[in-house]
Amino acid sequence: MNDSYPSRRQTDKPQEKRSLLERLTDFISPEPDSRSELLEILQDAHARNLIDADSLSMIEGVFQVSELCARDIMIPRAQMDAINIAESPDEFIPYVLEKAHSRYPVYDGNRDNVIGVLLAKDLLRYYAEEEFDVRGMLRPAVFIPESKRLNVLLHDFRQNRNHIAIVVDEYGGVAGLITIEDVLEQIVGDIEDEYDFDEESGNIIASPDGRFRVRALTEIEQFNEVFGTHYSDEEVDTIGGFVTHHFGHLPHRGEKVRIDDLIFEVLRADARQLHMLLVRRDPMAGQREAALQPPGT
Repeated sequence: MNDSYPSRRQTDKPQEKRSLLERLTDFISPEPDSRSELLEILQDAHARNLIDADSLSMIEGVFQVSELCARDIMIPRAQMDAINIAESPDEFIPYVLEKAHSRYPVYDGNRDNVIGVLLAKDLLRYYAEEEFDVRGMLRPAVFIPESKRLNVLLHDFRQNRNHIAIVVDEYGGVAGLITIEDVLEQIVGDIEDEYDFDEESGNIIASPDGRFRVRALTEIEQFNEVFGTHYSDEEVDTIGGFVTHHFGHLPHRGEKVRIDDLIFEVLRADARQLHMLLVRRDPMAGQREAALQPPGT
């Protein structure tokens, strides 16, 4: 036998042995000329059941992260949950318990002078040690410009094992803060989301517990039809704009407002607009109305 010729076993590669990369390469050949073409190919792959909806959503999130910068998703300075170093632990620990974050920026004098980051778990030492120095507990604060790309920031977070960064403007003032969770949620969606929500589900989804997940871009007319409300659309067109008007500022995730007998909670928002709301009836609304009625009516 002439050993210079490869055997059939060497030359033939069974279809099932081909790697996922090889199969994807065949699928997207010829190579796409732009990012939009690549996304169209991936969406077609989803339509062909080659990738599932979650995978497609995360891939699209990765593309979005590469296009956004820190200012697009940061928590604005006015909405930062921060600690004043001038306060004693007895004064700020109830605030820490209320907000329930794992990390807090600490400032001295004003919010432009952030001197470090306090980890909530380090406060346990306050109850175990007689001498407790808050300044000594602080971790160094990481400062980044508003223009920093999220994909670069995510790499820095992972490489430096950091979870929070202070965003500064062009003049060196504090513009806000951003966490690794904020960046990851741009890829995987809201980590705390309770319901699935796809494009075919519509703008309003009801859950068995009586709550509704509502897109902020839902037109007020549609919202009124579903909830039996009579909100005006003369000044704003969407329920997100209507709710923002009642807040008096652009709210961030977790903020709530009561309008008539409905309670609106912000599920998703960035520095520019609301994206998703959780809406429920106020169970105390009927009792309040009854209490306002004059006796004998």
